[in-house]
Parts: sequence; C-alpha cells; structure tokens
Amino acid sequence: MLTVYHLQRSQSERIVWLCEELGIPYELKIYARDPQTLLAPTEYKKLHPMGSAPVITDGSVTLAESCAITEYILTKYGGSALRLSPDVPNYASYLYWLHFANGSLQPAVSRLMLLKYGGITPENPFYGRLDAGRKASLKMMDEHLQKNKWLAGEEFTAADVMCVFSLTTMRLFLPFGLEEYPGLVAWLGRCGDREGYKRAMAKGDPGFTPALGVEAPESIVRGATRG
Repeated sequence: MLTVYHLQRSQSERIVWLCEELGIPYELKIYARDPQTLLAPTEYKKLHPMGSAPVITDGSVTLAESCAITEYILTKYGGSALRLSPDVPNYASYLYWLHFANGSLQPAVSRLMLLKYGGITPENPFYGRLDAGRKASLKMMDEHLQKNKWLAGEEFTAADVMCVFSLTTMRLFLPFGLEEYPGLVAWLGRCGDREGYKRAMAKGDPGFTPALGVEAPESIVRGATRG
C-alpha cells in the first residue's frame, strides 16, 4: 500500500494534498519537528539516505523528492487526473510550472532563509541579489495568474499542488508579505478553498492555520523577524 511519511510544516504536505485530490487510498504517517531545533526527528531521517521530506513507500519502492513522488503517484494511481497530456496546448505550461516549484521557486526562498539565519542581513549585497531572484519569481507568477485561473490554464493540476508550499508554509520560516502580488493572493485563495487542500491540512497538520493571506505570517523560528 502507498504510505506517505509526512513531516509536519514541510514539503511533504504537497503529497498528502495530492493524494486527497486524487481520492486514492494511502496510509499517512505523521512526524513532528523537534520543538527546539525544528529539524526532523532521527526516525524520519532514517527513512531515506537524504534524510529529508517528503518520502513515500509503495511495496518495495522507497522514493523521495516532491516532484518525483508527484509524477510517480500520478502515473501509477492518478489516471488522467491533475495532469495534462502532451497533445493538450497547455502541456508545456503545465510541465514548466510543475518543475518551476522546486527548480526555481523553492530555492529562491530557501537560500534567503539560510542566509538570514546565518546572520546575513538584507543590507548585504549578496542577500539583495538573491532577494531580487525571489521577487522576480513572484512577479512572474503573479502576472501569469492575473491572466489564468490556474498555473496550467483553466484546469487545476499538480503544478498548483507543487507551487503552493513555497508561498504558504515556507513563509513561516522566512516571513514575507504578498501585498504586491494580487494575482498570487487570489490563486492562493482558490487553492485554500479546495476541499482536498482542507482535508490534507487537517489530516497532516491538525490545528494548523495555513499562511494563505497577504501579510507576512509570524515566524516559527526562534529569534526571527518578519522580512
């Protein structure tokens, strides 16, 4: 049976959401972060050599990496749901945004987080260059979503599932607002209204309120400030 190993407040929320949207049977195993360090517990790190979330098992298969897991589940269990076929005009757009999530967007945010908690301030020129990349990613997404309901066009797909984390839960680690990006905010609202998303967050992170709003959320990292 497909088993999803979910580390709370992590990218593995995508996989729980994907399974809920598809309506497929799966077993959910939840792991809490260490309350002091916010790192994954030792038992989670033992699941895969990389020691990071997400991880799934399916029979003899153990797989990590969000996009690899997403493609695996879609291909094996999803049928034609949540993805576009190559003969559809928006296929290239679907493929781009699916991989943009962890190829460009998530690194743009996580690199800044590492700099900030390493003591590098926004006044540092290197920080500024990286922050310009984050803003460019958000601007591009915003302009696209002002013209399209979903990232791949009029149809909700796994590309949307992949991109939401970096602009919601990830902002708890590097708080930033979305005041300049109305298209993004409206899209996040649509994603947050989906029953699959609500079920996934309720199952995987009970009591957690997703950071779907415009304002920068409170950081969960000790000593952090909003950026």
